[in-house]
Amino acid sequence: MNAHVTSPLFVGRVRESAALGDAYRAARDGSPSAVLLGGEAGVGKTRLVGEFGARARADGARVLVGGCLELGTEGLPFAPFTAALRGLVRDIGVDGVRDLLPRGAGAELGRLLPDFGEAGADTFTGEARARLFELVLTLLERLAAAAPVVLVVEDAHWADTSTRDLLTFLVRNLGAGAALLVVTTYRTDELHRTHPLRPLLNELERVERVRRVEVARLGRDEVAELVRGILGAAGTAGVAAEIFARSDGNPLFAEALLGSRDDPELPESLRDLLLGAVHRLPEETQEILRVAAGGGARIEHELLAAVAGVDERTLTRGLRPAVASNTLVVDGDGYAFRHALIREAVHDDLLPGERTRLHVRYAEVLEARPALMPDRQRMIMLAHHWHAAHDAGSALAAAWRAAGETRKAAAYAESLRMASRVLDLWDRVPDAADRIGVPHAKVIEKAVTLAHLAGETDIGIRLATAALAEARDDPAHLGPMRTARLYERRGLMAMRLGRDEAIGDLREAARLAPADPPSETRARVLATLAYQTHALPGMRDEAHAAAEEALSVARAVGDVPVEIHLDLWFAWDELFRDGDIEEFLARVERAAGRAEEARAFEPLLRALTNRSDILEMCGRSAEAADVAALGVAKADEYGLGRTTGTFLAFNTAEPLISLGRWDEALAVIDRALAQDPPALIRGSLNFLTGGIAVDRGDLDAAEREARAARRRIPHGAARRAQDLFPVCRLDALIALGRGRPADALEALGPVLADRGLPDESRYALPGLVVAATACADLGDPGPLAALRARAAGIRVYGPVQEAHRLTFLAEAARAEGVLDGNAWEAAVKAWDALDRPFPLAFALTRAAEASAGHDRDGTAARLRRAAAIAGDLGAVPLREHVDLLARRARVDLGGAPASPGLGLTPREAEVLRLVAEGRSNRDIAEALFISAKTASVHVSNILGKLGVSTRTEAAATAHRLRLFD
Repeated sequence: MNAHVTSPLFVGRVRESAALGDAYRAARDGSPSAVLLGGEAGVGKTRLVGEFGARARADGARVLVGGCLELGTEGLPFAPFTAALRGLVRDIGVDGVRDLLPRGAGAELGRLLPDFGEAGADTFTGEARARLFELVLTLLERLAAAAPVVLVVEDAHWADTSTRDLLTFLVRNLGAGAALLVVTTYRTDELHRTHPLRPLLNELERVERVRRVEVARLGRDEVAELVRGILGAAGTAGVAAEIFARSDGNPLFAEALLGSRDDPELPESLRDLLLGAVHRLPEETQEILRVAAGGGARIEHELLAAVAGVDERTLTRGLRPAVASNTLVVDGDGYAFRHALIREAVHDDLLPGERTRLHVRYAEVLEARPALMPDRQRMIMLAHHWHAAHDAGSALAAAWRAAGETRKAAAYAESLRMASRVLDLWDRVPDAADRIGVPHAKVIEKAVTLAHLAGETDIGIRLATAALAEARDDPAHLGPMRTARLYERRGLMAMRLGRDEAIGDLREAARLAPADPPSETRARVLATLAYQTHALPGMRDEAHAAAEEALSVARAVGDVPVEIHLDLWFAWDELFRDGDIEEFLARVERAAGRAEEARAFEPLLRALTNRSDILEMCGRSAEAADVAALGVAKADEYGLGRTTGTFLAFNTAEPLISLGRWDEALAVIDRALAQDPPALIRGSLNFLTGGIAVDRGDLDAAEREARAARRRIPHGAARRAQDLFPVCRLDALIALGRGRPADALEALGPVLADRGLPDESRYALPGLVVAATACADLGDPGPLAALRARAAGIRVYGPVQEAHRLTFLAEAARAEGVLDGNAWEAAVKAWDALDRPFPLAFALTRAAEASAGHDRDGTAARLRRAAAIAGDLGAVPLREHVDLLARRARVDLGGAPASPGLGLTPREAEVLRLVAEGRSNRDIAEALFISAKTASVHVSNILGKLGVSTRTEAAATAHRLRLFD
């Protein structure tokens, strides 16, 4: 048949086109935005983006397009950005791009495109990665100053880790005023439960001015229009109905079906349909398509000619039918398959021997003719082809070269994968060390460093253990310096997991690093020992001695980052000796300035961590949350989102909880957990989530979080008060909620007995308040003497700890049968000054109990205020207690929002109201400023409490009971 197999008409997509158009107009008007465009394979995402891009270009916009490549597990770091940059260079030249960048900064783009030369040699630094990310953003913003810019990143389901990180950075940092739109496409049917793109999409969706758009299948009328566009008059209603029924509205499937209508037997699968179209082409064309399929979704003409091994005339003759049939499309100086599914089908149809020979041919051509491809891309493609060809020796050598190239691009996760492949292949290649020019131990060392940088803690520990085993077998092979660095790295990663053996590793590193002559290695291992152990029991003096020597060595060898780190350490140490918070904050500010100036990212992140922590400790929670959120963004920028970034997420969520912004805190925690943080950080996030759950009355959820936290935090030599005591307190609160005060006291045993931990004051006092409540519930004041003695031995730092101390004294008196109104008023005043709503409401409730017998007006005012706070927070147990006191005191709570009944929290009542209005989880999330995941959890809880199984039944129950009339 002569029908075109691609519709000449752009069919449907009114909703999706409108969404893209709205985002473009907003960007053009100075509100940069992003669109996440998802849909199943073949649904028409590329056509939609292409049509949109054409309209944007007609409006004067510059459209930069790059796609992610499917290369198995190798990944090509920053592939879409390299492609977009290459297109820009074609338009305005290398000098034109350089003119848009800060003076002297162009070489950094060499990490993406070799046209800009070699980037600096600071391969392993997060600063190199940060500079690259900032430079890409600067380039886009300066381009957008002249005309709107649309950046399209296609096929993000194949994106490597570094591409995902840069995409996240750009979307998060879209600056107001820049006429910039980022469009990202991905296949929804590729996103299995553990796919790394899933958490990124959820995270980006929460960013302001980001919209997620699902590209739906075509409807019946739209398929009929597509059929008429391809078949013309032959596209009858009957044909259209048949195509719609068989394709179910998938455009690629529909077009393939139309192209196969003359076949006597209609294939059942899309793959067979796509191959059927290929098999109708001339045999020489099919052979060229098989060759092209081995090179990926896009291949340069010169490379295709070299691999195909045919003359130019024969190649052109074979290519013309492929292009005419729209199987291949011309793309610059090369060709791309019209759809990745076509390439996949052709490649998968190769016999095993054919596939192996094809990949060998690609590898041989790329080895023999390096000018065919930029070095970095060539090395990664060689690693891919030799591995696919099952040539262990060549694959090992190529993977090692690719590890080096990806490391230069600051693509640590991809570099680690390549180094790991080298190690996997090592035993299969007898002359492995000769092939790559380094011994096995050196490869493991490099892999350990990459694992640390990539946040792959478990992998890093396994690799370091293997390297140290080799060192024990041959001590002279590594030498003391390299062995010390391995122990230090393993100890640091083990600390992230809360393992006691980390302490021994850090001590061994300090023992092994020679003191004479002074060295950066000795300075660093001593600084790590000081930082990682100063908060551990019984190690303060050892940590102090290590810090003093490390500072001396760092100054002697000129190691500025370590020197800044140690300035921060001594500022922290002196704070807890002298108690001068303002002096501490000033010193941290100076250290952060030095770190910025020296482009030293690790001490900068440490400064942000310390500053946010102490701001929260002294009651400046809003500032603390802002500083920590900045740290999260910086950590992501430096490639440390999984480690330092998630730790700073804890420092963001904690002050948000203090401020009563619980749903915001839960959203921050959700984002951090999605990044799979180390065990210790995950445990800390668990106990924060559990604390909110218990205060909202969801004891089952709180118990789940408490169990998870207990498994992940250390209880032995590596224990710290900041990890252990909050979990003990959470266990005690759960026990109190279940009416088991004796169990609550038992859970708090470590808080009472484990004295002298360096950070105990901040975390012990809240636990002692709960212990006093347990004594009151037991009706047994016996343990109070021990509680009072423990509290008296704790030094108080700042107004928050003073407020906890006042609350403890008042609650201890209540446990002895004395409702001391003055004591509770002092606690109310302290919490009120700090803007901490939950403990304020708690203190107000107790103060109301104390005044109920003699001050009716004061009691009513306190209860009304406590009721309003508890209602706003969704703190159900506290609100129910306030309601009970109000009934006993015959107090009308007036305008305070009433408990919604049916066991629902106030927040769940809000969600149920929206469910009753027919709103989706996404609508609910937008209305209540929470994540869609949180909305889903609320809906599930509501269904359980109402005893129904669907949203419709829940809405019917709400209407029947007239809950919202």
